[in-house]
Parts: sequence; C-alpha cells; structure tokens
Amino acid sequence: MTDFRLGAAGADAFPDTLIALIAATGLRGNEPWPHTAIALDDLERQLADGAWQPADETDPRIESWHTAYRSFGTNPRRIRPSVDALGRRMAKRGALPRINPAVDSYNCVSVRHGLPAGAFDLDHVTGALVDIRHADGTESFTPLGEPDAVEVPKPGEIIYADATGVLTRHWNHRDAHRTRVTEDSTRVVFVLETLQATRDGDLLKAAAEELRGLLDPHAQQTAVQYLSPARPRTAV
Repeated sequence: MTDFRLGAAGADAFPDTLIALIAATGLRGNEPWPHTAIALDDLERQLADGAWQPADETDPRIESWHTAYRSFGTNPRRIRPSVDALGRRMAKRGALPRINPAVDSYNCVSVRHGLPAGAFDLDHVTGALVDIRHADGTESFTPLGEPDAVEVPKPGEIIYADATGVLTRHWNHRDAHRTRVTEDSTRVVFVLETLQATRDGDLLKAAAEELRGLLDPHAQQTAVQYLSPARPRTAV
C-alpha cells in the first residue's frame, strides 16, 4: 500500500481542495480498450460539430488553478495547469494525443470535465508515502519524456513527492519520467483534482466514476479514495 497525504500547509492555503485517487491493480494496458476509443472519438466529434469545447482560462475551473499557480510563484500562462494545456492543444488540433489506453482514458476524462488529471505507476514510487506539499528547494525532478534532465522546484511550489524526489511539478503541470504510466504498468493510481470542492465536488466525483468505468474492464480491481483538508491522508 502507498499512502497519499495532503500537507497541512497546502490544506491551509487551499482549504476547498478535493482530490480523487482512482487506484487500479492488475491493469492490462496491452489489450484493446474499445470504450476509451469510443469516448475519445465522441469528444472529438462534439468539438468538430461545435457542440462542446474545452474549458479555457476564462472558465472558473481553470481560473482557480491560474490563481493558485500565481500564489506560489508560477506564471500560469507560461507554465500551464495540465488540463489547460491539454484543452488548448485539443482546441487547436481538433484531437487529443494517443499515448496508451490508460493515459488516453484520463486525458479524455480530464478535458471533458475541465479538471486536472495525472497518474503514477506505483511500482516506481519509492517509499510508502506520497506527499502533496510545498517544495523546500532541495528536491529534484526529471520531467516526463526527458530522462536525462534534472530540475529543482522553487521553494514554495506545490509538488507531489515521494522518498526519492518530485513526481509532479507546479501541482499538476507535468509528471515525472520515473513514475510515468506505460502499456506495461499494472499498478497505477490516477488523480483528479479541484480547488473548489464546494462548487465542483460533484463534478469531480462524477469524473472519478467515469474514469473508473473506463478502467474497470481492464483491471483486476479498482477503488476510489478522496483527499481533502478534512481527510488529509489515505492509502491506495
């Protein structure tokens, strides 16, 4: 088991935070995922028809993340929240990237609902605890897709971190290369987040169940847990 903990300082700074953790074990990423393919095609068709469009920075769901980024010293128009960057890419190209079925699933749910999402391969997480906390300026981070690069988050930046280093910079801007989800990942935790649970908590829970529904046919077991200032620690 791996514990996830929302640090006290982060909980105090963002008291309406709600984070869904969708754990999947026995994941089979090498088989066809037809429901994910259909969901992606349907979303892209809606965009092409003008029936739907991704949330942009004028949307309250995205605006709240821009405000949070600025509060810990990150320019959100240069380093964008993941859902903002993904939505902009989709609006420009008319399609979402195809990475692998598990990643494609959370990307689809993320952009459909305007909520940041990510995932970690738990077999590459070190230690028994992942902390969501402010960086102290001594941690190291290797960005996804850049295995030879090393970055040092600025003090005060919100990060996900395990015993070895940083798993996500700028809260949800970019995941680490070490814990990336591949077709061979079998034990994964998926993350969906909001800073406005009072307003968007029901949306987050619906999105978590939608993602779980895409994962269920391709996993031995799935489960959903939630982190909040009222419940800052849980095991997955």
